[in-house]
Amino acid sequence: MDITTDGMQPMDMPLAVRPVPETTDQDPRWRRIVARDRAADGLFWYAVTTTGVYCRPSCPSRTARPENVRIYDSREAARAAGFRACRRCRPDAAPVAEACAIVAAACRHIEQAETVPTTEELAAACGWSVAHFHRTFRAETGLTPHDYAAAHRDGRLRAALAGGATVTAALYEAGFGSSSRFYAHADRALGMQPSAYRKGGAGESLHFAVGQCALGAILVASSERGVCAILMGDAPDALLRDLQDRFPKATLIGGDAEYEQRVAQVVAFVEAPGTGLDLPLDIRGTAFQRRVWTALRAIPPGQVATYRDVARAIGAPQAVRAVAGACAANALAVAIPCHRVVRTDGSLSGYRWGIARKRALIAREGAVLP
Repeated sequence: MDITTDGMQPMDMPLAVRPVPETTDQDPRWRRIVARDRAADGLFWYAVTTTGVYCRPSCPSRTARPENVRIYDSREAARAAGFRACRRCRPDAAPVAEACAIVAAACRHIEQAETVPTTEELAAACGWSVAHFHRTFRAETGLTPHDYAAAHRDGRLRAALAGGATVTAALYEAGFGSSSRFYAHADRALGMQPSAYRKGGAGESLHFAVGQCALGAILVASSERGVCAILMGDAPDALLRDLQDRFPKATLIGGDAEYEQRVAQVVAFVEAPGTGLDLPLDIRGTAFQRRVWTALRAIPPGQVATYRDVARAIGAPQAVRAVAGACAANALAVAIPCHRVVRTDGSLSGYRWGIARKRALIAREGAVLP
């Protein structure tokens, strides 16, 4: 039977036998290429004869002339036609939803494994190259596979110690292969000796002092390792309660005239940011938070960055909300300058010590908002 004379209109015909458009710009998929439609990724691919590459529909490259474009239903067809993968949009990579599922499965595998699997083992399990797996995992989680495993192990360690387990039991329950590896790592992960953490921080001594600056009251507290808190607010009593909540079982030592010189350093920095602030810091946070805080300290005075800029700087462009959460968790005002992070439009988002203080700090540093 001749399907072209059976009374069927072209759009009523089965897809396999519809008339092929004479030119690419007559193909409805061309509009999706011009629009860089992400929803079309994985449905088809297109190749450009003048460059010899094939791309996703959402490729950010300059739009090619339609007469130089060929559209394919699969990557295999584009490769068979002699085209190579575009380096910008990486059309051979898995679609976003598939990549998320694969990374989530890798995370569960890391969490459930008795010993930490290598990146090579994780990549082989999902059929990806090591480089592609490492890059995709970091983009989705904000951490490398190694850092994710370390963060999960640290969480298990804290939970075991807080639950009353002995230090020996906790180190093996968390997945440390030997006591030497455990003690080399535990102090940084916990911020104190494991035995002290097990007791809820009992026995740790913190020196503190409260001063006044143009932005209100300021409290500085230090452990043996360095400054662990710089808090700002309206009332000294509220700052002291905040410090007690953060370190409920630590011994707080105040009124030390020598330590008040350290507060004076911080106050001087707030009043004149150009003086610099060179203090030893006791930074306590997760692996991801520490990466964000390191990126914040790299923002020079007089400049600002957006949350997306920071996410890109740590190699996790999708982790914008997680970056904002790490900024909110910062307990070292001005030393870790989370006040230098703004929204994409230049407006000032939440600041745990008040938007007015954030605006004043940025103005003192001479930064120009985008």
